[in-house]
Amino acid sequence: MTRACIVGWAHTPFGKLDDPDVESLMARVSGEALAHAGVGPEDVDGIYVGVMNNGFSKQGFEAAQVALDHPALAYVPATRVENACGTGSAALYTALDFIESGRGRVALVVGAEKMTAKPVVETSDILLSASYRKEEADIDGGFAGVFGRIAQNYFQRYGDRSEELAHISAKNHRNGVANPYAQMRRDFGFEFCNVVSDKNPYVAAPLRRTDCSLISDGAAALVVADEETAERLQQAIAFRTRQHVNDILPLSRRDPTAFAGARMAWDKARAGAGITLDDLDFVETHDCFTIAELIEYEAMGLAAPGEGYRVVREGIAQKDGRLPINPSGGLKSKGHPVGATGVSMHVMACLQLMNQAGDMQIPDAKLAGVFNMGGAAVANYVSILERRK
Repeated sequence: MTRACIVGWAHTPFGKLDDPDVESLMARVSGEALAHAGVGPEDVDGIYVGVMNNGFSKQGFEAAQVALDHPALAYVPATRVENACGTGSAALYTALDFIESGRGRVALVVGAEKMTAKPVVETSDILLSASYRKEEADIDGGFAGVFGRIAQNYFQRYGDRSEELAHISAKNHRNGVANPYAQMRRDFGFEFCNVVSDKNPYVAAPLRRTDCSLISDGAAALVVADEETAERLQQAIAFRTRQHVNDILPLSRRDPTAFAGARMAWDKARAGAGITLDDLDFVETHDCFTIAELIEYEAMGLAAPGEGYRVVREGIAQKDGRLPINPSGGLKSKGHPVGATGVSMHVMACLQLMNQAGDMQIPDAKLAGVFNMGGAAVANYVSILERRK
């Protein structure tokens, strides 16, 4: 079976953007990604679009919109996928399946979301659809409330880890200062993140504003190609392995503090890549809320259940630590336009592996882990990436 490589990418800034809609956001990155890869529209065999939408816009059928700004793509098969906050990775993995099946040689992957045009109350309701509404629709605080409940359960079982969450937030905001694409390029410091105040109130206790990712607009794109095609191009980032594991949707039917699906995805990824965590140079992980990053430390195997706090206290995840986590600033600093996030995380990893990450750069980075999840750790995607050329 042929293997697929990432051969080009593009990324808009994340934040409250002037772009009026998803169509315009996708237009900004589609052509740029193709140019970066050194391929033309005539070389593209398939287009895969990740947009959650679900009420952010009345306009659907986003797959067909890529060709509106690039008419040469008008007759290329195009498909839109959605998998909550894992939508971007779902689009990428679908494109990889397309290439590795031999059905095509080059695919364009675009992830985008326009979230800021809606009032916050509407946005919260739209995002709540990534939970199980039959049981969780009345949780105060919307999706932040879902993770607030997860944090409450975690604290009840393992002790109050509010300080550790503040350290995670401070770390990611500090890292994000160096990210030119980040929505919030500001080092807030631990004390600000740790204290409840008028500027940092509870959103869904025990989660404060600094524990929650941002509502964002943005887009990112990747070009993937088979190995033979990649050999002729300027850059190639290969997948040592990739894994997708789902978990059951309702929180009531699983241990919400365990992220069992994420743990299984990481276990399979390490086995498939033939590595341990010590072989990784950094990880980009899904810190939609700081409690998620804390539990992900345990799911990826950095700490035993309930002992993720040790990763924080020992500085393991710091940029100069044993395994830097989110040197890009993560979703906390970079922002979280849902459909774009999974694609963006892979772009951040590619920049590091190509030694093109500027002030974000992890020295001599050769092997990267990427973890993107949909919902409250329901759809779990783990990629292990390495530079091929």
